[in-house]
Amino acid sequence: MSDTLQHHRNGPVARLRLHRPDLHNAFDPDLIDTLAAALTAAGEDSTIRVVVLEAAGSSFSAGADLNWMRAMAAATEDENRADALALARLMRCLDELPKPTIARVQGAAFGGGVGLIACCDIAIGVPEAKFGLTESRLGLLPAVISPYVIAAIGARQARRWFATAEIFDAIEAQRIGLLHAIVPADDLDAEVNRQIDLLLKAGPIASSYAKTLVRHVVTAPSRHRLDAENADLIARLRVSAEGQEGLGAFLEKRKPGWAP
Repeated sequence: MSDTLQHHRNGPVARLRLHRPDLHNAFDPDLIDTLAAALTAAGEDSTIRVVVLEAAGSSFSAGADLNWMRAMAAATEDENRADALALARLMRCLDELPKPTIARVQGAAFGGGVGLIACCDIAIGVPEAKFGLTESRLGLLPAVISPYVIAAIGARQARRWFATAEIFDAIEAQRIGLLHAIVPADDLDAEVNRQIDLLLKAGPIASSYAKTLVRHVVTAPSRHRLDAENADLIARLRVSAEGQEGLGAFLEKRKPGWAP
């Protein structure tokens, strides 16, 4: 694995740490490819139940690396398209990862860093964190990350922040839906661990499928078909091994077999 990404494993929990602290964990092609590969591997590992995305140093991620931006400014349109598609694959991989994901936001996030947070299922940040979708200052737009940021904060908010490139604080990030919770820096790990504990108490299949269910409900073209498909889903879950164990444990007043 590249030095730009650290991978720590603690039982069923995988922690992926962006590790370019001197550059505020800014993206370059190596980090994008390495993170995408690590996420893919975590998604395929049946022993991993939770993925935590975190970062070294004072910033979560400053978005695009300056040298990378300079190279892309001199590249052709086709080269820029291929480069953007690599970032798009990373974001989609994180957004659709078949494991619950937690963003541990210990510092500032801009551009693509905001995209990473938006792709995670749970986002916990510190009061000092700052955020910005600052691409319009450069005559650009956060196009690649836009599906995930809009899903997190809504179209109305996105129209404002995409256009103004204004920096906002953690309180605003929580208000608009980018962060789920704000905790003091000294309590950040405890809150992340609390979320991990909650996820490990949930059924592994149920918790991994939760984001798929939400996406399906949001995009369903037919309410009648949605009702039928959701009925099929809950019926399958109730008779599945996990569902039977969960219901049995509840009725017998014991912990299910998957719980720590």
